[in-house]
Amino acid sequence: MKILPDYEHMEYRDVYTCLLHRYRHILGLWQPDIGPYGGLLNVVVDGFFIIGWMYLPPHDPHVDDPMRFKPLFRIHLMERKSATVECMYGHKGPHNGHIQIVKKDEFSTKCNQTDYHRMAGGRQEEFRTWLREEWGRTLEDIFHEHMQELILMKFIYTSQYDNCLTYRRIYLPPCGPDDLIKPGLFKGTYGSHGLEIVMLSFHGKKAKGTKITGDPNIPAGQQTVEIELAHPIRLPDIESLSNLSELSRIVLEVQERVRREQQWQEEGTPEGKEPEGEGQPQLAPSPTEDDGAGASGEGGAAQDPPQPPQPFVLPGGIASRKEDYPRTCRACFYGTGLIAGHGFTSPEKTPGVFVLFDDDRFGFIWLELQSFSLYSRIKVAFQNAGAPSREAFDEMLKNIQLLTS
Repeated sequence: MKILPDYEHMEYRDVYTCLLHRYRHILGLWQPDIGPYGGLLNVVVDGFFIIGWMYLPPHDPHVDDPMRFKPLFRIHLMERKSATVECMYGHKGPHNGHIQIVKKDEFSTKCNQTDYHRMAGGRQEEFRTWLREEWGRTLEDIFHEHMQELILMKFIYTSQYDNCLTYRRIYLPPCGPDDLIKPGLFKGTYGSHGLEIVMLSFHGKKAKGTKITGDPNIPAGQQTVEIELAHPIRLPDIESLSNLSELSRIVLEVQERVRREQQWQEEGTPEGKEPEGEGQPQLAPSPTEDDGAGASGEGGAAQDPPQPPQPFVLPGGIASRKEDYPRTCRACFYGTGLIAGHGFTSPEKTPGVFVLFDDDRFGFIWLELQSFSLYSRIKVAFQNAGAPSREAFDEMLKNIQLLTS
């Protein structure tokens, strides 16, 4: 498909006035309102065009592969002083569309010729084509019945929009000098739901993973994991680590410590002290925790000298979509992962382990689900995506979470 047609005799003043200036407010990163599924749209200037690219994770479970992308709309000058919006959805080429800037940090798109989205073979052909693009396989290749149901449900739900969508602006997380690694966007494995996009951000003593794309259990906008950077975990030796009950014991001890600290804070107990008669559970010393000094500054990530990589293996009984996960890690921390029933019913934070492999990969062990998610950094240089301030970023996180709460 040819995205950019040839142009002659174009006046730069007209391009700026009728295209770049008029539509400057829609440049950057956006999340579409598609129920629980969300998405990641990047609107960029490309020559004499403004193009909206939808970014898609690689096919499950190839989390280290590069992102895929496809055009959803483009804006350009067909005639002097008249910008044209075209829908790029479907397989029949560009056709008439419309863009409305609803308010600050929100706009909507509409396709005026949805018949361009239809295929000669009807819904069955559309589903087969979508499945090849979305999953890189046919339904016959997917033997898990529950996964088949989830895939069919997503197709039925998302295809009804016909590229008539509302988008809300999202920002990339700001960087801080005490951050454990560079914050940003990651693609992660989520069992039968496939690969999803998660934003990792740092907030003092905590790190948060927020879903940019989601599923019927935990929708886009919700916080999928929260990491307690003040509570590193020292993994046992490889033989002991392969025993799930040993890892569970260590994690539950840290969970109890975190619970008591939160209780003391609510009761107004000074930090570092504990009520008389209250003892802390005894944990193995952590390679990143020395006499309680696990963070620097105002509760940031640990700034001790880098520790040598330590061997890592998943405990027996922990399921992983990707078998060739890294076999060494740099650090581990206590964290919680959000789980819920279908339709985001009965959400619950459950204990787990955040595993930092390197600057571009981390994992999370979900103890209650007995599963493992591997996350790999999205290495795309997105433009016009930085938050104007830390407060603006925090407000954005709060707003996208409220939309699906």
